[in-house]
Amino acid sequence: MDKEMKKRIREITAAMRKYGFGNLLKRTIKEKILPSKDDEYDILLDPELPVNLRLMFQELGTSFIKLGQLLSTRPDMVGERIATEFEKLQDDNPPISFDEVKRIIEGELNSNIEDLFAEFSEKSLATASIGQVHVAKLITGEKVAVKVQKEGIADSLEYDLAIMKHLVSQIHKHNENFRKYNLPGMIDEFDHSIHIELDFTNELINMRHMAENFSEDETIHIPIAYSNYCTPKVLTMEFIEGTPLHEVYESDSEEFDKPLLAKRAVESFMKQVLIDGYFHADPHAGNIMILKDNIVCYLDLGSVGILDDDFRNDLCELLMLLADKDVNGLINQFMYMGIISYNMDTTNLKRDLREMFFRYFEGNSSKLNEILDKLLDLMQDYGVILPNEFVSMSRGISMIESDASSLDSNMDFMAIIEPIVKEVMEEKTNIKDSLMNKKGSIIYYKNMLKTLPSLLTNIVHKINNGDMKLKFEIDRLDRLVSKFSLVVIIAALLMSSSIVMTINRGPMLFDMPLIAVLGYIVTFILGMISVINYLYGR
Repeated sequence: MDKEMKKRIREITAAMRKYGFGNLLKRTIKEKILPSKDDEYDILLDPELPVNLRLMFQELGTSFIKLGQLLSTRPDMVGERIATEFEKLQDDNPPISFDEVKRIIEGELNSNIEDLFAEFSEKSLATASIGQVHVAKLITGEKVAVKVQKEGIADSLEYDLAIMKHLVSQIHKHNENFRKYNLPGMIDEFDHSIHIELDFTNELINMRHMAENFSEDETIHIPIAYSNYCTPKVLTMEFIEGTPLHEVYESDSEEFDKPLLAKRAVESFMKQVLIDGYFHADPHAGNIMILKDNIVCYLDLGSVGILDDDFRNDLCELLMLLADKDVNGLINQFMYMGIISYNMDTTNLKRDLREMFFRYFEGNSSKLNEILDKLLDLMQDYGVILPNEFVSMSRGISMIESDASSLDSNMDFMAIIEPIVKEVMEEKTNIKDSLMNKKGSIIYYKNMLKTLPSLLTNIVHKINNGDMKLKFEIDRLDRLVSKFSLVVIIAALLMSSSIVMTINRGPMLFDMPLIAVLGYIVTFILGMISVINYLYGR
């Protein structure tokens, strides 16, 4: 351990003691962090905990500020109080000198700054903890914004990451009060996201990809990136001259068609999420500019969310179930998506979901952001860690709906996104006429059919591992295989039909779900074949 590392450890432990977290360090055995049995109260119940955490993170600098900002997007992991408090973290530092900026640019681009730019403003346009932005003009005449990464940021980050990982691993291992927060998982997610942010090449790729996705939409603009002037530490892009979205809120100028802007913002974002699977992960008002003719421009594409086809299809189904306030369908969808386990007792969860719909969604389907925020809180209460993609998408939807609502208070969010959801579903399922009716049943049965192969595979694995035992008195291996396969299929069909009977959804026959009746009929036929084969030795 070098001197810099030891110095940083002392700074972190001093800050922990200063803000009331010294009890976590009070008892140590071979550097293992243990909870103190002498504490008069549980630190997690301290009403000042969120504020003290924010102040400590702010004092510890860039790495911890960035970590706090990430956690502000994960109320499902840290709770709403801490997440809300962390939103106040200020990501700003004093600007570095122009001499440092010049040295970095010339080192990265292997040329004198005078040969690269016809003009270059020595005063920074904006400053943050990782980098700062300067206005410049290329030799070819284009006005650009140049983002430069500060020196030493990557090195100091590696020190802090190493300390964070050791600290949280010991807290997670030896203090059960903190285990529900999955601190190691938080740091792993932060490690991944901060390294992406530190490499400006990723933002360059994001800008190109997003621009391609909107290449045929003249109402949406993505800044042009100049790749010849970009490196992992320097990013040069088109300088955008427009009106920040938050200034449009209060403007009375006829230049801005606010309902139109609200509609364009929502449609463009939901296209990113549901059709492209590649979306701006931080679409707050500060990252959106309004250009001439009510064109919406997305800025700061350093962080994006990526969704695969299956997740986007699942998400469309989830949004339909939310809009329908279908509690049973919603829980089934969560199980299918792997968010909650199939063996979870959902009695209380169903009750809480019904209450959530009644309080936050009843009669006002346009406030999707409210129900998504409440849904994240509810999942956290049940100890459910949601997939990063789901949280990032939910946060983005909440932001864009908030942006749009500030432009048009009468906007119906669900009315705008419903055509996009239906378009995706129609392309994938070909059940256009069924989308408006009995959505929950369609989704349930489709999911059941898709999961049948994995169910059969699971049964086979259980048998192979000795978790299930079957005994057959047979002579030939091929008979064993054929009979065993038939038995597995019969068992799966019987189980599936019985499950459907308990749910009692979909078309009915003889007061029973049609699909359950068909399942029992097929099970009976296969059972008779199995008996005949056994009796006659086939």
